[in-house]
Amino acid sequence: MADEIERKIVVPLRKAKMAPRTRRTNRAVKEVRTFIARHMKTGEDKVWIDASVNEKLWENGIRNPPSKITVKAVKYDDGLVEVSLTE
Repeated sequence: MADEIERKIVVPLRKAKMAPRTRRTNRAVKEVRTFIARHMKTGEDKVWIDASVNEKLWENGIRNPPSKITVKAVKYDDGLVEVSLTE
């Protein structure tokens, strides 16, 4: 196996709109975590979300998260996945 696997992934956040208005961005963060865990084949506890991704999700406040976000996911040998914004 290679040292690390790197992918650019578009994460849809439509399900965040189903949450109550005052919890939508919290739900969006959880959606990113579950989506990345599923597509990189690891556990949700092994997904580390960078501060830049968090700031991008929260830039419009708690009520209006973006509908999708493009991230770079890097999976290391120990199963840890690091999620950051693409350049």
